[in-house]
Amino acid sequence: MSIIIATTIVLAVVGLLIGLLLVSANEKFKVEVDPREEAVRECLPGNNCGGCGMAGCDALAAAIVKGEAPVNGCPVGGEKVAAQISKIMGVEAESTGKHVAFVKCAGTCEDAPRKCNYIGIQTCEAAAIIPGKSIKSCQYGCLGFGSCVKACQFDAIHIVNGIAEVDRTKCYGCGACVATCPQHLIEIVPDNSVYAVRCSNHDKGATVRKECASGCFGCGVCVKQCEHEAITVVGNLAHIDGDKCVGCGKCAGKCPAKIIRVR
Repeated sequence: MSIIIATTIVLAVVGLLIGLLLVSANEKFKVEVDPREEAVRECLPGNNCGGCGMAGCDALAAAIVKGEAPVNGCPVGGEKVAAQISKIMGVEAESTGKHVAFVKCAGTCEDAPRKCNYIGIQTCEAAAIIPGKSIKSCQYGCLGFGSCVKACQFDAIHIVNGIAEVDRTKCYGCGACVATCPQHLIEIVPDNSVYAVRCSNHDKGATVRKECASGCFGCGVCVKQCEHEAITVVGNLAHIDGDKCVGCGKCAGKCPAKIIRVR
């Protein structure tokens, strides 16, 4: 019995010593956290979507407090959250406006017919590695398997008639779909940019006509119509800078392919 009692006492003493050592180590090595960091974190929505470029909301809060990220760094929270954080940080947040995802493809099942039947893993990433890069005639177009749909936390993107379509009312411009698309068809644009080129085909005009009825010819007529230098043609493909576009619609009216459309 004495052995049991002695063992119990020894274990209790050892446990007490270890506890005291842990408390001492915690006090010695603890990292002081700026109270503003917790306050900023409470303002963030908590989606941890990565749209800010950070690992998550905790990382963004820490970066904002350290001055390594702007107070309006959360695309999901938008201007409302930016205003709350700016008060905590004692600075003024710049208004960036709402941004949304835009799919640069109009090649529906009718406009861009299939050139083969795909049997395999039903994801865009898997389909993108097959020879020819696409099951459609256009190798640049939307594959339509919905990897972007799965990546979106806000139910803002769906596959409609073979291509991805974005619901601007639900989209926060976090960029999760952009990072997922193996065809690099999605970009983040200002929500108030009215016109955009719904095509990503870099082939020459004659080839585009064979591949898709909704393809850009790269003719440059749109460039000549724009008075604000918002349109450029690079690699046989027109692109509209949403920050420069004023929405006059002159480019859309003259586009022979009718590929410049209201988003």
